[in-house]
Amino acid sequence: MPRQTYTASEAAKALGISIDTLRRWDRDGRIRVKRDTANRRVVPASEIDRLRGDAGSAHLSARNRFSGTVTSVEVDGLMAQVEILVTEPTRVLALVTRDAVEELGLERGASATAVVKSTSVMVER
Repeated sequence: MPRQTYTASEAAKALGISIDTLRRWDRDGRIRVKRDTANRRVVPASEIDRLRGDAGSAHLSARNRFSGTVTSVEVDGLMAQVEILVTEPTRVLALVTRDAVEELGLERGASATAVVKSTSVMVER
């Protein structure tokens, strides 16, 4: 059975953010959290899915999709390397064009999906 809730630290790791950012998002209403009997934050799995983005909305023939959070973008000339934290400790590295980074608005903390087909890794947002 899939997991229904995550502790605040587990949710922060899954989203690629710090625990302080998660607390700030909670105060600002950007993330919906619940409280357990000890008044600790617990994050529903549906909230993590919502913040990561819906992979079902894209229309590509590729079937292997890894939704996660961008942890780094390194641009060098016309090319860029994008790192996506999928599920701790898994990460996917994609080499894409600088134009793709700009067009998709990829930056640290953004949700993104790595789409794997054959030997290519594409990034969608």
